[in-house]
Amino acid sequence: MNFNQFKLDSRLMAGINRAGYSEATPIQIAAIPAALEGKDIIGTAQTGTGKTATFVLPILNKLLNGPRNLARALIVTPTRELAEQINDNIRTLSAGTGLRSITVYGGVGAGPQVKALKSGVEILVACPGRLLDLAAQRYARLETIEILVLDEADRMFDMGFLPDVRRIVKLLPTRRQTMLFSATFPAEVEKLAAETLTTPERIAVGLARPAHTVTHALYPVPKHLKTALTFDILKRTDTNSVLIFTRTRHRAQALAQKLGREGYRVTSLHSDRTQGQRQNALNGFRSGHFQIMVATDIAARGLDVDSISHVINFDMPDTPDAYIHRIGRTGRAERSGDAFTLVTPEDDDMVRELEKIMEQKLPREFLPDFNYNVAAPPAQTGQPAPRGPRTAPHHPSNTHHTPPHPRFGPKKR
Repeated sequence: MNFNQFKLDSRLMAGINRAGYSEATPIQIAAIPAALEGKDIIGTAQTGTGKTATFVLPILNKLLNGPRNLARALIVTPTRELAEQINDNIRTLSAGTGLRSITVYGGVGAGPQVKALKSGVEILVACPGRLLDLAAQRYARLETIEILVLDEADRMFDMGFLPDVRRIVKLLPTRRQTMLFSATFPAEVEKLAAETLTTPERIAVGLARPAHTVTHALYPVPKHLKTALTFDILKRTDTNSVLIFTRTRHRAQALAQKLGREGYRVTSLHSDRTQGQRQNALNGFRSGHFQIMVATDIAARGLDVDSISHVINFDMPDTPDAYIHRIGRTGRAERSGDAFTLVTPEDDDMVRELEKIMEQKLPREFLPDFNYNVAAPPAQTGQPAPRGPRTAPHHPSNTHHTPPHPRFGPKKR
């Protein structure tokens, strides 16, 4: 189905063409007609499926008619990175229409946001805390909002934002269109949906399983050799665009520093970085200036970079949902991608859960020239794990070694 068949305002076609959209994705086919009819929607789709355009295009279609210089649409999102990415989509798709949008989030000065609000904008893309601050000061006037979008509601729940979201909803007109998108529906998100939406249409696409364009592999390794194995994997991999996930911000920063010392162009994305540093990291990774980004889950949620070829899970994520979101950063827009996950014995339960969801046994990979038998250093030394010498590995539970992953390519620096 192409975008002409949605019967969108002809003024939006220039932006659609500029964005390079041709065939609509399943979530767009399912949700855009309902959204254009003004229905409330609960949408579920994995990352990289075109979800943002699913709500942005109906918003723009409605706002092309009616008053200007009033805030008529509000998109609430958990992170400033996601807010900026949504706003980039809005600007691309609204090219030539005269519609204006603004991002509203903390961690930066409020002055430019206040100035933009005073000048008059039609769309607010906001994180909850700063929006409430500006609303309390009457800079953000929410009584004219006609469309509310709550994006990544489960992540807002994870980050403790649902009380703020409820306060925001109370400031809005009761007569409005509301669209809520969430990858999962814990009880609190279901409760929020029941409180906020009116007879919503539920649309679920690609709910439980990762994208079919991603190839998965597990790399069993002792915990103290994770860093050494990561270096060896990277040496066998095309490192033009690799995203590495760690569980903590401290580990993300430490691993990025080690990779930098090895000569890789690397950056990191985590909560200890300033907004300016985060934006520079994102811009540099998108442009290809940085080959590798090391990130934590919350910092990278919503990261929109189509060209990522490999995702490496340095640490196994806490939930299957987190795994799906992580590996959704590659294999986007029908491109192929690879997800490599380092696993230790303590990850066995999560591996079983993933294999149940994916209805397949995930391949285990062993590098034939990596020494898996290097002893862990004494705990009290605090020294990093030694690099394994190039000797044949011994796997007591394996009688053969899996050859290197077929998508390993030449190292690029």
